[in-house]
This record gives sequence, C-alpha cells and structure tokens, in this order.
Amino acid sequence: MTPNKRTISIQVVNHTGVLTRVAGLFSRRGFNIDSIAVGRTEDPDISRMTIVVEADQATGEQLSKQLNKLVDTIKVSDVTDDATVARELSMIKVSADSSNRSEILQIVSIFRAKIIDVSERAVIIEVTGDESKVTALIELLRPYGIKELVRTGKVVMVRSGN
Repeated sequence: MTPNKRTISIQVVNHTGVLTRVAGLFSRRGFNIDSIAVGRTEDPDISRMTIVVEADQATGEQLSKQLNKLVDTIKVSDVTDDATVARELSMIKVSADSSNRSEILQIVSIFRAKIIDVSERAVIIEVTGDESKVTALIELLRPYGIKELVRTGKVVMVRSGN
C-alpha cells in the first residue's frame, strides 16, 4: 500500500442511510474513496465499513475524528499501520478458446484462483487475496483479453495479540 493511502475501519449501527452519511462526509471534504466494503458483523445490528482513501496521516486522523462525530458511529480505527489481514475478491471474465484455455488454467492454478464459469468463448475466474495478488493476476490475464472485471473493496481485520 502506498504511504498516502489510509485504511479506516468503522463500526456503525446497521440503519438505513448510514452509508450515505459516511460517504457524504468524505465527499464534502473532497476525498475520493479508493475502495469501500460494507457488511454486517457477528452482531446483525452492527455493520463494519472498510474504507481506503488517499490521505496523509494527519488528514487520516482528522477524518477519523469527523467520522466519530457521526450519530450512528460506534468505533473508528485507522488500521493503516496496524498488523492486519487484508483481502479482496475479484471476478475476471477472460476470452478463452481451445487455443489458449490450457495456458489460462495454468495461470489460474499458480494463483490458487478458481474457474467458476466456462463457456465456449470465455471463462470467469474468481481470485481472493491481497491487493497485489489480485492486481498481478489481472495483469497476467490482460493479454488474453479481459471482457469484464469486478473487484470488491478491501476487507481487513487487525491481527490478534494472542
């Protein structure tokens, strides 16, 4: 991750409109959200947002303070410098026919990715990993012809101290 990217983990009350208020805070301050992933936690009344934004440390601290002021915010943590486990998911539809399918399968195997759909002219590949792994696979598949690509935002958990 570049030094100018901050990863912020936010626990919020699982209510309608919370995502809009959080995204609005970033928008009002002129920040573009690089990635955002939101989902319920082990408690169905609480959601966790993982947001990656381009900002220096001081600006990241200011954003965290502003996020803490939002009504439905439970906890805000800038986890950029913490020991974390981070993952992304991507699905990549690649042109594939009998002439190149075996090469694509070898690349998929090396990255421990999966073919999740096959047709006469394309395959859909699922890959999970850190940002660099997902990006590396995409770049290796690019010469074969990427027809469609979708990528989740980063999700992250702080490592246990145990």
